[in-house]
Amino acid sequence: MAQALEFFFDDDADAAVRALWQRLERATVPSLASRSHRRHRPHVTFAVAGSIPTRARRALAGQLALLSLPALWLYTLGTFPTKDNGLFLGAVTDAELLAVHSAVHDVLAGKVRDPWAYYLPGAWVPHCSLAQDLDAGQLAAGFAALHPAQPVRARISRVGVTDTRTGETDLLW
Repeated sequence: MAQALEFFFDDDADAAVRALWQRLERATVPSLASRSHRRHRPHVTFAVAGSIPTRARRALAGQLALLSLPALWLYTLGTFPTKDNGLFLGAVTDAELLAVHSAVHDVLAGKVRDPWAYYLPGAWVPHCSLAQDLDAGQLAAGFAALHPAQPVRARISRVGVTDTRTGETDLLW
């Protein structure tokens, strides 16, 4: 599969996202937590590649130690309009967030195999996934169950590289 650089939330933000997942479940819309074959944790993904090797991870850990990671405001309830409909909370994209994203990709450049274009600077939509692979009826029901969504302030508590197949995470920060 792939490896993803994920920024995980503090306990309050984690609980707030899990409460949204529960609202979806009560509306009979399968949340990301229920659909996943692995234990899923609320996060924002900064990069995905076929492989993020050890030397790239070491370089990332060094860079993360130098950065000031901003708190995220997860504010926008949205969907990606694809055949695999999903719901997400979009992060407010400000200069600090984009600077961290750029710094991460500067470290990864030339060190990873098969980077995914959706996560590269200029294409990235920072978000926390709530549900994926929904049919049109589930998408409408999920949106209705979550609207209006209250903003979630998410402080970053951990950063790691997650194997998207197994769910195992190698913590870097």
